[in-house]
Amino acid sequence: MTAIPIHAMAGHLIRRLHQISVSVFAERVNAAGFDVTPVQFGALASIRERPGIDQATLAGLIAHDRVTIGGVIDRLEQKGYVARRVASHDRRARELVLTPEGEVVLDALFPVVAALQDDILPGLEASERQVFLALLAKTIAAGNDLSRAPMRTKNKYHSWG
Repeated sequence: MTAIPIHAMAGHLIRRLHQISVSVFAERVNAAGFDVTPVQFGALASIRERPGIDQATLAGLIAHDRVTIGGVIDRLEQKGYVARRVASHDRRARELVLTPEGEVVLDALFPVVAALQDDILPGLEASERQVFLALLAKTIAAGNDLSRAPMRTKNKYHSWG
């Protein structure tokens, strides 16, 4: 029986890169004085782009399952960064908006997160990073529907393309 060379397998390499990415993110964001995860950052940025978004649509936009996003929003609400309000189109539904504190935190986080992007892909030249990111985006788009939590950019109330 031949050993499987896991260190050359896409799944293993992607998992390792994810570990590196999360580690670099946590180190830099914590060093800047913030307690925000990559998923929380993605949620905050998406809520800012689409104030009044509902949780299900947010989950689709950042490709997370609804249960996970519920916990993410609970924690962001506890931190005072996000508020839920009654939806104008359906009093049973809740819309998400950033609080003033959430706006301030997100403004402070953007330069930190922008500065760490190159450090997530150490060893690559700028031109190699561009190619790598383009290939990642192409692969993700082609495999989106294979995910347990595919990225969705539309819901029954909004269409964001």
